Amino acid sequence: MCQSYFMTLRATLFDMDGLLIDSEVLWHKAEVEIFGALGVPLDSDGGRSTKGMFVDEVVEYWFTRYPWPTPPPSLVVSSLLERVGELVETEGVLLPGALRALDLASAQGSIALASSTPLDLIYRCLDHFELRERFASIHSAEVEEFGKPHPAVFLRAAASLEVDPRECLVFEDSAVGVLAAKAGRMAVIAVPVEADRERPEFLLADLVLASLEALDEGWLDARFA
Repeated sequence: MCQSYFMTLRATLFDMDGLLIDSEVLWHKAEVEIFGALGVPLDSDGGRSTKGMFVDEVVEYWFTRYPWPTPPPSLVVSSLLERVGELVETEGVLLPGALRALDLASAQGSIALASSTPLDLIYRCLDHFELRERFASIHSAEVEEFGKPHPAVFLRAAASLEVDPRECLVFEDSAVGVLAAKAGRMAVIAVPVEADRERPEFLLADLVLASLEALDEGWLDARFA
């Protein structure tokens, strides 16, 4: 693991899907349903190869490989977002340790959310779990020119908290999220799923956890002001 603390930490930035909410499996379920109906051969039992990508990029990714005549990609994006929202509200759960991690990080300083998910769906998910008011600010990569692994959404979140990026800790579950946070010169706690844990990107993280339940309060105390 990478040990790269440039400054004492003052704020925390959280990803959402697959980190706080067990929604990556729901994204995959929605993609299998919607893309499958368009002739894209996704495996319902396989992993989500597009994890961490912005939804427009996901649709373009599959359209380029398995082009369909109709509907246009923009309508597929809308259908996918609506279906994910429905699944979160009917099947979604918070991941183990999520509330405790938010509590511990909030005790250390301001917290913000920075996700690749479009803002309307972020709000829908956070409101369902009554989490929106926990964050000082909420940010989506949809307003950035580039999504993760570009650090733009993390840099905007840090600026909103008036904190130097080097004073930020990021919680991420995806490899592209870790790359984005490190590109922004931030400390990173990675919480990958077991199937992703051997990916080399996670070697860049300052700490790798099997679950947010394993977060050590003392680790945070030692690195925050």
